[in-house]
Formats: sequence, structure tokens, C-alpha cells
Amino acid sequence: MNDHPAQPIADLTLGETQVRLLGTAHVSRASAAAVSEEIASGTYDCVAIELCANRHRGMVDPDAIGKLDLFEVIRSGRAPMVTAMLAMGAFQQRLAEQFGIEPGAEMRAAIDGAKAKDLELHLIDRDIGTTLRRIYRNVPWWKRMYLFSGLFASVVVDDEIPEQEIEALKEGDMLESTFAQFADSAGPIYLPLIDERDEYMAAKIIELVEAQPRHLLAVVGAGHLKGIQQYLERGFAERETRVAELETLPPSKRWFRYLPWLIVALVFSGFALGFSRSPELGMTLILEWILINGGLASLGVIIAGGHPITIISAFLAAPLTSLNPTIGAGMVTALIEAWVRKPTVADFGKLRTDTTSLRGWRQNRVARTLLVFFLSTLGSAIGTYVAGFRIFEHLTG
Repeated sequence: MNDHPAQPIADLTLGETQVRLLGTAHVSRASAAAVSEEIASGTYDCVAIELCANRHRGMVDPDAIGKLDLFEVIRSGRAPMVTAMLAMGAFQQRLAEQFGIEPGAEMRAAIDGAKAKDLELHLIDRDIGTTLRRIYRNVPWWKRMYLFSGLFASVVVDDEIPEQEIEALKEGDMLESTFAQFADSAGPIYLPLIDERDEYMAAKIIELVEAQPRHLLAVVGAGHLKGIQQYLERGFAERETRVAELETLPPSKRWFRYLPWLIVALVFSGFALGFSRSPELGMTLILEWILINGGLASLGVIIAGGHPITIISAFLAAPLTSLNPTIGAGMVTALIEAWVRKPTVADFGKLRTDTTSLRGWRQNRVARTLLVFFLSTLGSAIGTYVAGFRIFEHLTG
């Protein structure tokens, strides 16, 4: 085993296995070099890395994104998650281009090093989709759109980050740093993004140790090193049960399921009360609902660079979809945008580079469709509350 003063390291003995946790930064030349040197030492029987199957597939097969069925992504409700993952990947890609190093270079070094040494490679991180969904469920509902808006803003802001700050990420987790700057408190984010993954990866390492390798190297983000070490030292009473729990999407609060329907009921009650007072007031309430909700959804499509037909569809659809919680304005506008401007193979192929700037999001047909989904949804959501308050003002004024 080698010592890397610049890289945080923890050595543990679990049963008959010597485990080394090597902490890294996800965009760092020093980390990539340390991983390569560690594996080249010939000490280890197997290597574990902080990747899930989806992230590993994206790394070894960059063209995998091109195999997405965009219409199915939209129809199945996976557009927000795919958009978030593209935004996070773009954030790392932008940093990587700034410093001339591949995103996740230390994980690539581990993959290549294990293959060169004919070592077993194990993926120990939780699926990124599950993590994002658990973050979403853990954040209060009124902060969720703000959270995703901030994540997108991290991509389109062009400020360069000094390389010494990238190295400082060894003291934390890159994704946590990205998310936390857009939340009033990192608490709701920390649990599913960091602590749960610490516990999950520790459980997976113990599972590997049960096969009794002599020496195991685990390459993890440095922000996870201390937490993983603590969970390894503490052990698990019901490891398999706990892993299953961490892989399950927690149910939403019962009251939250009824909130959209409550809003719809209040809006319709407002219309009814307005008409009961005078037909003119009732028509005013409906007209303002259409103009505000449709107008803000259309504005979102315009900002996204959507087609004129999509802009019109947003104006027509948003006032209606806001009164039907089973379908969102974003789903309608995204499907129409994808139909009017069908994405090409080249669009899928350039996703990783195009999504590093707002201009790229607007020009790439795949990214633009997802951006149309996001911004029209945001516009309609804002419009619902603004128009709702306007109805209240008219009825109480």
C-alpha cells in the first residue's frame, strides 16, 4: 500500500480482510494519479468504487444517452430526474473542461487499473435515480422547484472555479456542494445525499468482505470517507434489511397527495363564488386565470427557445392542466416540442458537451425539450399561485 499525503485515507481490518478507503475529489488530477498508483502497487485482490450501475454505464459507454427514448422519458414522468442528472453531469463536465481532465477521472483510473491488473471491480454506490428521488421526497415541497432551479443555475453560470477549490472538495462531496448552495439549510439534503449513501456503501463493502479477499481498495469521494469508516466500525445487525430500506422510495405524506386537489377545489370554488356575485366578476376571474397561468407557462417555453407551436400550446394547456393534477403542463409542452422538432442522433451524441451552457441547452433538441418541460412546469406552477392570489383579492376586495 502507498501513502498519499494529499489524499485522505482510512485503513481498517474487517475479519481477515485489510480494507483501505481512499478519498478522492471527482475532478482532480491528483486523485486520479493516486488511484492509479495505488492499484498499480499490486497489493489488492479487488477494487470497489463509488459508482452505481447507471453512472458506470454512462462512463464506460458515453453513447448510452443516445439510446434514450425521449418520448417514453416524458410520458413515464422521468423527465425531471433525467434533466437533473444531465445538469449535474454538465456541472462536472464544465469543471473538467476548465482543467483539462475527464469528469470522474479517478473512477476511470480505478476501472482501467482493475482491468489491467485483472482484479474484480465492484460498484457500491446506490442508484443515482433513487438518491435523487429520496432527496426530492426529503426536501419540503415548497423548496423543491427552488432546489432544481438552483441546480440548473449551477450549469449556466460561467464563473470559473480556481483549481485549489476543486482540491478542497476532498473535504466534502461535490454533489452536496452543488445542492447545498441553493437550499436555506443543507439538512434535508444531507441525509439522503451523504449519510444514507455512507451507510449503503459501508454495507456493500461488508458484503464484499464476506468473500474474504485479503486486501480491498475502496475508491470513494472524500466527503464519504469518515461516514463510511464509522458505519464499518459500527457494523450492521440487519444489513440486508437496511440495504433494502435504503433502496426503497419512501412514501409521500398522505396530506401532500391531496394538496393539488385541494388547490383545484379552491380555484373552482372561487370561480363559482365570483359568478354567484356577478357574471362579470366570474368572467374576470377566469380570464385572469388563463392569462396569468398560460402567460407564465408560455414565457417559460420562450426562455427555453421552444417552437412557436409549443409556445401556443403552453398558453392553451397550462390553465387546463393546472386544474387537473394527473397531468402537468410540462408533459404536454415537452411532447409537442419533441414532435415538432424531432431530436436527431447528433443531438443525443452532443448532450454531454451542449448541456454545459444555456446556449447549448437551447440549441440541442433533446436538451431543449427537457428545458421546455422544466420551465413551462415552473411557469405554470408560479402562475397557479399568482392567479390563485388574484382570485382571492378579487373576492375579498
